Amino acid sequence: MLTRKQYQLLMFIDERLRATGISPSFDEMKDALDLKSKSGIHRLITGLEERGFIRRLAHRARALEVVKLPDNLGDQPLPAPSAKFSPTVIQGNFTQTVFVGAAPVSAVADAVSLPLYGKIAAGTPIEALRDHSNSVEVPAALLTGGDHYALTVEGDSMIEAGILDGDTVIIRSCDTAEAGTIVVALVDDQEATLKRLRRKGASIALEPANKAYETRIFPPDRVKVQGRLVGLLRSY
Repeated sequence: MLTRKQYQLLMFIDERLRATGISPSFDEMKDALDLKSKSGIHRLITGLEERGFIRRLAHRARALEVVKLPDNLGDQPLPAPSAKFSPTVIQGNFTQTVFVGAAPVSAVADAVSLPLYGKIAAGTPIEALRDHSNSVEVPAALLTGGDHYALTVEGDSMIEAGILDGDTVIIRSCDTAEAGTIVVALVDDQEATLKRLRRKGASIALEPANKAYETRIFPPDRVKVQGRLVGLLRSY
């Protein structure tokens, strides 16, 4: 599921490539989406890249390739700017392997039901994903106190940390985390992403676990921690 701005940018890039064979510039993209700065375009491109919709071509300036378009293209109208987005979620009742760190844990005994909010994807605040009608069962031993929730991972930006597309991550709600922790971070009150938290002097770095993607660095007032990873569920 794409946000409104991600969808608009993807379609603009695709239309320009089809018409001219050349990617639009950041200034052209900024003007087309009526954004105030190019940093917003960079954030949207990163989100589209992490989710596999576009690819940056190496050693070529302004080189973007559209890899795929949304599956439901043309089937549904573009949502209004104020619309809340309905998450795509995985229903329960499937065979699971549960991991705490790298170790599998039994998913049978002492299960606890957690809300399964939806897919975590760049451009989507956690608040927009909240849907208490869906849940997932996890071992009670996985939870260490406090509030927890589950999210479905979309994309490959954390594959080198063993977090794959389609996995369900268990998140403990918190607003602080130590450096090196994998967290759900909210950037500019707009974009929720699962990344490893690092500190670069007075700045905050959100580090992917995939060499194909770049580490993004922000002033601390632009990043809010919304939870930290405590476990992972994978169905087969």
